[in-house]
Amino acid sequence: MPIATPEVYTEMLGRAKSQGFAYPAINVTSSQTLHAALRGFAEAESDGIIQISTGGAEYLSGSTVKDMVTGSVAFAEFARVVADKYPVNIALHTDHCPKEKLDSFVRPLLEKSKERVAKGEQPLFQSHMWDGSAVELEENLQIARDLLAASNDARTILEIEVGVVGGEEDGIVGEINEKLYTTPGDGLRTAEVLGVGDKGYYMAALTFGNVHGVYKPGRVQLRPDVLKEIQDAVGAEYGEEKPFDLVFHGGSGSTLEEIHAAIDYGVVKMNIDTDTQYAFTRPIVDHVMKNYDGVLKIDGEVGNKKAYDPRAYGKAGEAGMAERVVEGCRMLKSAGTRMR
Repeated sequence: MPIATPEVYTEMLGRAKSQGFAYPAINVTSSQTLHAALRGFAEAESDGIIQISTGGAEYLSGSTVKDMVTGSVAFAEFARVVADKYPVNIALHTDHCPKEKLDSFVRPLLEKSKERVAKGEQPLFQSHMWDGSAVELEENLQIARDLLAASNDARTILEIEVGVVGGEEDGIVGEINEKLYTTPGDGLRTAEVLGVGDKGYYMAALTFGNVHGVYKPGRVQLRPDVLKEIQDAVGAEYGEEKPFDLVFHGGSGSTLEEIHAAIDYGVVKMNIDTDTQYAFTRPIVDHVMKNYDGVLKIDGEVGNKKAYDPRAYGKAGEAGMAERVVEGCRMLKSAGTRMR
């Protein structure tokens, strides 16, 4: 199937919310990890979201070029070609973008999509994230309001963050304190400025103790009930049940019970990065350790070309990551839900 059109993406998210599941949003950094994500979604019979961060976009442009827009365009065009061979609908998304990178990442990409739409083509990406967690709420929402208007023109969906995700991702560091919990007041102000769908489609990453990074279950103190409190407060004000389409960030170390509670309260997208990175790298390390004297030319020997051929360990990494994507689909209950 082709990359999802704006209409298909909207339908995907609507189905997730109404049917009680969420889509894994898988961060990728290469063609190999892109194929791993596509393979995982196909094996799980789940539609899905594949995304790149600012660092991932730089890396995709070439480690010496480091141009986020170049990497993003190359990624999206390549994905558009290869995704057509997989029997699932895939939306392309750009992950966390702080204020200082908006003019070199999200805004140029929105402009490119606007130009494509004007020519009757599909937008380059289907959604973009503005990460305003490092600025005060009012500035966050004013920037979001302008980006939402641009997103409408580009036929894309905007993702915002209200609150702070702790830990670190791509150089964005969030302190672990009371700001990890978005308040009902924050939610009401968000709805006042951005609307509840009437001013454009956006998703909201409301924080409920989320922390980026590697954590064992129990180390992250999540409070999914925070999401319910906010949905109830905004819903009562606007006469809608679960008015926000929510995004779950920093999910490593979360229990299945916490994940399912978040889905019940309106989460339709959950980012998965740390776990899939490990799932990709672990089989590669295993290959190297088991074929040590073939991968390396030890004591003047020639090694084993079949062992050090990048395709040998690349395939292993792809399979390992794909398996973790399947697991993610099962955890989020999207497995078996693909749109025909």
